[in-house]
Amino acid sequence: MQKNDFSLFQEAFPVNRELIWLNNCGTTPSSTNVSNAIQSYLDGYSKNGIFSEVESFYSVKNEIKTSIVELLGGETSEYAFIHNTSEGMNIFSYGITLPQNSTILLLEDEYPSNVYPWEHLKDKGHTIKFIPIGKSPSEFLSNFESCITNNVSLVSLSAVHWCTGIPLPLKEIGEMCKSKNIHFVVDGAQGVGHIPMNVKEMNISYMAFSAWKWLLGPLGLAIIYVSNDKLETLKVKFKGTESVLGSENYLPYKEIYKTGAERYEVSTPSFIDWVYLKASLQLIRSTGFTKVRERIYYLSDLLANGLGKQNFMINTDSFAEKTGIIVAKKENIDSNKAVNYLRENKIITASRLGGIRFAPHAYNTEEQIEKTLTILKKF
Repeated sequence: MQKNDFSLFQEAFPVNRELIWLNNCGTTPSSTNVSNAIQSYLDGYSKNGIFSEVESFYSVKNEIKTSIVELLGGETSEYAFIHNTSEGMNIFSYGITLPQNSTILLLEDEYPSNVYPWEHLKDKGHTIKFIPIGKSPSEFLSNFESCITNNVSLVSLSAVHWCTGIPLPLKEIGEMCKSKNIHFVVDGAQGVGHIPMNVKEMNISYMAFSAWKWLLGPLGLAIIYVSNDKLETLKVKFKGTESVLGSENYLPYKEIYKTGAERYEVSTPSFIDWVYLKASLQLIRSTGFTKVRERIYYLSDLLANGLGKQNFMINTDSFAEKTGIIVAKKENIDSNKAVNYLRENKIITASRLGGIRFAPHAYNTEEQIEKTLTILKKF
């Protein structure tokens, strides 16, 4: 990959002039594309309110959904807007009907947004069990297979483990769940925009993912996917103005839900967040989803190779699959102290399970990677 392929992408992120942001699987800074889009929208709104023609509600919604379908497959009707992954998981956990005394499989050391929403099912007689993550996707798959018993009715997993960077073998898991009639739920927050995903090829029935990680979107906006064949069995637990057909006409009250996943949208959204996400997706899409993903892997490989030369143990050493999340551990290195030291030097990372977690994005530069390695070596 040529060094200057992403020069315009890099220039679009003012953070590069202030910090080396390597925590993109946590949150991501905004671009000038976003700033310009929001300012334009606010200028129009300040003059004409909801009658402003700068950004149209339905055109923004449709453009975002079109980009998501290009990235993930499926149909636009199968996607809806929510606020965060936890909200999506609660929609699923309260809407899916399970057989009595079912077992629910979750991921070991999973992020809380894919644990807490399922806990209420224990009060209904169901059991929650955790699958050991292992050290590689193949080891996880073996662990997963050994956990499948006759009473397992639902599996809810992250696409990529937030602490170890392991991309889970979703296709194989989805095929097994389909063959055994098991509900397959995915927390896509760490996966969407980061690893190749196709909801149909992976037999994903339900998925929720936040916008503010690999999609470079705003905090407080997320998306759910509900496969068309699950719409009539996933109960609507929260009915609001936007849930029903003909929602633009408030009276008379409506009984019929919208035909797609939008039935799970309750009421008025934060439209400015939609404008933000639209601008971010336009930037990624204009560069190319695949090209951006390859850039992430390229920078992660540079980082992993450099850390290996400093005798760090690297998560990617134990699996061949690509990931943009690099976790480095070293004897006698306190990850919390290392992360604080890096932050003092304006390098943003995170400490996870005793390791230093790095997650570069396409706007990062080779020079930033080299500087990070130099600073870390001093520590």
